Amino acid sequence: MRETGYIIPFLKRSQQKANPKGLNSIYLQSDHRPIPKAMSFPTVQATLPALPLREAIVDPVYRAVLSFDENDLPLFESAFFEDAAFDFNGSVMQGRDAIKSGSWDNVSKLDTTHFLSNVRINLPSEDSTTATVTASAMAQHFRTGQGNQPDTTRLTSGALYSIDVAKDAADANGLWKIKVWKMKLVWTEGDWGVMTGN
Repeated sequence: MRETGYIIPFLKRSQQKANPKGLNSIYLQSDHRPIPKAMSFPTVQATLPALPLREAIVDPVYRAVLSFDENDLPLFESAFFEDAAFDFNGSVMQGRDAIKSGSWDNVSKLDTTHFLSNVRINLPSEDSTTATVTASAMAQHFRTGQGNQPDTTRLTSGALYSIDVAKDAADANGLWKIKVWKMKLVWTEGDWGVMTGN
């Protein structure tokens, strides 16, 4: 195997050298030392260059869920208009500050990931500045610091989203943002105490 000074990914187990610290890593440095586990994760940018229209329309939804997963307040704020509303199974939080205190402050502290699928965009015309995004969502929630513990409790949920978005005329980058986020919780599995802190 040629030494390059770069990471050698996906080595077969037979190609891995024994690790004196007992780490079981398939990612090795060129001198066959394991890469330290504490690698920094890149910051998620609120603005991406030159997104095609339909990607720009759904981007505030991705920014919103990533802000929960990354505990990233600037990303959260970039996803919502100040007067946005969040309807969670009929319980409405009115205004970005209310959404932050009523949902984001709690969930963003957890070990959590949100996954979106079946994303569809209803855009009345190509020159419209408003649209509706619908999606199916699944989220895993673990207590803070317990996401990688094998026997820890979790709360998993499945939901349907209907999200009204609009292009922010006051934003220099022309970001699309969330006006109204309706979430219908369809199912849950696990321990609700993860969400309530019990």
